[in-house]
Amino acid sequence: MNTISVEELEKIDSSKITIVDVRPADQYSRGSFPGAVNIPLDEFEERMESVDREKMVYVLCHTGDRSRDCVEKLSDAGYEAVNIEGGYRAYLRLSLSRFMENDAKEQKELKTKEIEHSIIKTFRKTVWRPFTKALNEYQLIQEGDKIAVCISGGKDSMLMAKLLQELKRHGKIHFELVFLVMNPGYNADNWKIIQDNAELLGIPLTVFESDIFDTVAEIENNPCYLCARMRRGYLYSHAKELGCNKIALGHHFDDVIETILMGMLYSGKVETMMPKLHSQNFEGMELIRPMYLIKESAIKAWRDTNGLHFIQCACRFTENCVSCGGGRGSKRDEMKELVAQFRNTSSVIETNIFNSVRDINLRTVMGYHKDGEYYNFLDDYDQRGNKGVDKEKE
Repeated sequence: MNTISVEELEKIDSSKITIVDVRPADQYSRGSFPGAVNIPLDEFEERMESVDREKMVYVLCHTGDRSRDCVEKLSDAGYEAVNIEGGYRAYLRLSLSRFMENDAKEQKELKTKEIEHSIIKTFRKTVWRPFTKALNEYQLIQEGDKIAVCISGGKDSMLMAKLLQELKRHGKIHFELVFLVMNPGYNADNWKIIQDNAELLGIPLTVFESDIFDTVAEIENNPCYLCARMRRGYLYSHAKELGCNKIALGHHFDDVIETILMGMLYSGKVETMMPKLHSQNFEGMELIRPMYLIKESAIKAWRDTNGLHFIQCACRFTENCVSCGGGRGSKRDEMKELVAQFRNTSSVIETNIFNSVRDINLRTVMGYHKDGEYYNFLDDYDQRGNKGVDKEKE
């Protein structure tokens, strides 16, 4: 199959070719290769005939993998088609690298200041206030803490890093931060994007290497679960070595309500993602979630307003998941779609889902358990009924 790099593509006269971006429309709208037209993957076959047959066609997806199928379909239909190697991710990496290399230091510093200013001003209501509310309501940070801010390279962890950095600079509590990044085997493009974004945002990274991706490469059953557990363990271990007593993860409000729904629909239980947890395996360590009350829509708005582009899925084995512009898959993706439908129905449903696990009336549930002790409503049903009769007599 013919392929072309983004560097080579830039040298071709755009008026003589057609560039087709097959990523979802929302991703295309946030940025694409200059001059590209959008035909989302799920519409490609029915809209393929609209592409000019007189021009060479170059096809772009997120990673350069899923676009191969489109190139084959075009070729079978008589088009001259070429796959863009590395996809939009390669173009993003190239663009960020050029910006960091060529822009004057003053311009970079100005951009960083604009990003920081937007958190306190433009997104004060939707980002900063929910952030500080979570810190206060759940007592997430105390005087003298040393927190490992765990950065994966996505929008959530990058914003969390900036929020904690701003709090340290302007807040009243004295604490330390380590911006911790583990490289479990990222591909070169993703790793470069993470580093360039951190530099642009003014986040000093502390990096350590691991071979987790290689370790789980041959696992067939639930490799993502194993990978997540291993990554969490590595982060705890390295954070403790650095003298930290807490690790901060970038889970947000939507993650919380999606977890509630997954527990109910797929596990038959009521539970949620807690705002903080004591580690069971690393004594003295605690996990905190400072973005607990921030909605994902606000995070996306902050990202897009500032013209930022982060990696969407760092795993080299699942880069074509739905969050990266590929196919559908996970139960969490299903929950995201379900919550989106709820939002179209009512503006309060997601808040009610959240409240359902923070104000539980134990007298209206059939059973519960805590620390190995189990309760069934029948255990004291008659006793409570007799108390009701006694009260009526009084």
